[in-house]
Amino acid sequence: MNEAQAIKIDIGINEKDRREIADQVSRLLADSYTLYLKTHNFHWNVTGPMFDTLHLMFERQYTELAQAVDQIAERIRALGFPAPATYAQFAKLSAIKEEPGVPNADTMIRLLLDGHETVVRTARSIFPVVERAQDEPTKDLLIERMQVHEKTAWMLRSMLQK
Repeated sequence: MNEAQAIKIDIGINEKDRREIADQVSRLLADSYTLYLKTHNFHWNVTGPMFDTLHLMFERQYTELAQAVDQIAERIRALGFPAPATYAQFAKLSAIKEEPGVPNADTMIRLLLDGHETVVRTARSIFPVVERAQDEPTKDLLIERMQVHEKTAWMLRSMLQK
């Protein structure tokens, strides 16, 4: 089915707003996926006296992120647009950058803390368009994501306190 034959979407949000929301949520998807990759990388490569604690913590975090990216991508699809799904698209859209090399454990924690706070800021920045369009499902998704990332940031921040 080509675009001209596409079935009309009538969910109470006009196409312009749906497109704007999908574009903004795509940034959230890119941040979340990039953070997922960074967390998985650190899970594989962490060393030092906190190895077991961090290895398990990072595994819980990347497992949660793997489920989250699916929910975020499916919301973009429900709005009627393709979800970004390539490294190139994610690199262009994400405010989180890949980490070259293998940092020490404390630096890993700091980088993940920054990543989780970045995801919160990205999610928060989407609210104006979501509220204007009265897009409650996307609002719920954003709130859920913010709660998870704020809690994770708190836990990582606590690990850095001496």
